[in-house]
Parts: sequence; structure tokens; C-alpha cells
Amino acid sequence: MRGLGRWSDCLNALGLLGISGILWFAFVWQIFLHELPCPLCLLQRVAFVMVGLGLLLNVCFGSRPAHYGIAVVSALAGMVSSARQVLLHIAPGDPGYGSPFLGMHFYTWALVAFFALAVYLGGLLMIDGMKLREAADTPRKAGWLGRLAGISFLLVLVLNVLSTLVECGFGACPDNPTDYLWLPG
Repeated sequence: MRGLGRWSDCLNALGLLGISGILWFAFVWQIFLHELPCPLCLLQRVAFVMVGLGLLLNVCFGSRPAHYGIAVVSALAGMVSSARQVLLHIAPGDPGYGSPFLGMHFYTWALVAFFALAVYLGGLLMIDGMKLREAADTPRKAGWLGRLAGISFLLVLVLNVLSTLVECGFGACPDNPTDYLWLPG
């Protein structure tokens, strides 16, 4: 059964790299195209972070149903948030919020990604349910892929928190942000 454990560890790390990639792409798009995320966009980023947190816990402490629970519930919350934004801009003639990427806006891509993540996480949970795992909740040594995924995820998390703070300050974010609150415009 150890073979399944290796696959599960690798798939958790790859999932975490995927989440990091999504967050990195959104962050780079924000910085270079000066398209600030709206409050619903920020909520979707938080949901991606929470999915990543569940996967990071699996990478660092071993797979647990509770870790998958965090990730699945967060993916469902992200689906609700992104579906809400899709429905806000579904009217004919509505240009949507932000520039489209490959024909769809980021919130539409987020809806697709959250659905795919929910299916992916369900599959990982089934794989992990088929094997016996050590029960200790002590940190373990992650492989190079797990370390890379964890470092990438934590770095993009810190950058997103800082950029949101610079964009919104300590108050509510504007509905249609055009400038960073704490940067001279």
C-alpha cells in the first residue's frame, strides 16, 4: 500500500503547485496589467488559498480526511463566489469585470477551476481511503516537490496579502477598484 501513499503525496504536491500557479498568474496579471481584483475576486483568491492550505497540510503532515474537508469545503465556497460573479455579468452586452483570458473572464475560469478541484480532491480522498496511513500528527519530511509547492504557495500567499492591504487598506475594498489606496496615484 506504500505505492498508493507515494502517488497520493505526489498528487497533493502537484495540486498545491496548481493552486500556486493560479494565484501566481492572477497576481502577475494584477501587477503588470494594473487590473485590481474586486471584492468577489479577492474572495475567490481566499478560497484558492484555503484549498491550498488543505493540500499543504497533507504535504506537511500526511493525508487526513480533515485536511481534505478544508479543501473541499473551500472549493465549494469558491464555486459559490465565482458563480455569483458570473451571474452578475451574464446579461447580454455586459462587458464583465476585467480583461478576458482566452475568451473567458477570471471569475469564469475560477468557477471551472473550483469544480475541477472538487473532483480532483474527491479522487484524492478516494485514493487515500484505500490505504492505511500512519496516524501521527507530527511533521514529516516532504520531498522536493512538496517543498517546492509549499514554498511557492506560501510566497504567493504573502504577496497576495500585502497587495490586498495596499489596495484596500484596513477597510472595505471598493467595488470597482482603479488604484491602490496606499500608493500615490
